[in-house]
Amino acid sequence: MSKPDPVQSRPTRAIWLMLAAVAMFALMDTGLKLLSAHYPPFQVAALRGLSSLPLVLTWALWTVGWRPLLRVRWSLHLLRGVLGIAMMASFVYALKHLPLSTAYSIFFVAPLLITALSVPFLGEQVGPRRWTAIAIGLIGVLIVLRPSGAGMLSLPGLAVLLAAAAYAVSAITVRVLVRTDTNQAMVVWLLLLMALGAGALAWPDWLALRMEDVWIVAAIGVVGTLGQYAITEAFRLGEASLIAPLEYSALVWGVALDLALWGVLPDAVTWLGAGIIIASGLYLLHRERVHLEAEHP
Repeated sequence: MSKPDPVQSRPTRAIWLMLAAVAMFALMDTGLKLLSAHYPPFQVAALRGLSSLPLVLTWALWTVGWRPLLRVRWSLHLLRGVLGIAMMASFVYALKHLPLSTAYSIFFVAPLLITALSVPFLGEQVGPRRWTAIAIGLIGVLIVLRPSGAGMLSLPGLAVLLAAAAYAVSAITVRVLVRTDTNQAMVVWLLLLMALGAGALAWPDWLALRMEDVWIVAAIGVVGTLGQYAITEAFRLGEASLIAPLEYSALVWGVALDLALWGVLPDAVTWLGAGIIIASGLYLLHRERVHLEAEHP
């Protein structure tokens, strides 16, 4: 995790921006869950990309112009597009069957997977303490996926794991792309490829959009764009080790939205598993900060 320019560093503002970004993405996921009840997963994934693309493209052209959007590493962007489609479609499928809080609890395994994947793909060193934290976090996932109504190996639970794995691999590619490509290019091409690829896969079974769902799609586009802008600014203004743990506040939003809209609450076992996963993730962030301070005293 790189440190921001001290001149630009504004930790308090970064914290508020990150909290706002998490809230925006939670609202976006709520919209996706509402749509998942009426449309196939690939169609919802395509609508997610299409809804934000005009706003994000406008932001990108306003801030960096069109040239940086074309001077990119195409192979990695195509890979991110495939991963984005897999992540969004599987997550939407899971949201149709699981409460937001449960889906979030399982998806929190993503930071653990990113740390594990950084070893073979980026050549980073992960010591025994961090491997232990990763193993404990995976135990937390198994607790959340305990044998229940549909069994431990339920398709919705596995779909969230697939989404988390796709997100983790995509995050690894971002660590490579950030050396040469702009944030704007990464966001624009991800949304465009997601819209085109998921749209093509959804086309044979495409359902006409109901008028009462148009406002949900529009809202997804707005909050998704605001969330992307806020999280980009948060990581620009604050240290990643300070900002990243705030992603876990999504569980608070998941619980609140589940209760308000669907009248459900996570049970004690889900809370236990989520707590183990979050504790493991926070410990990994702590160890990464210790390593950075040792390398750059």
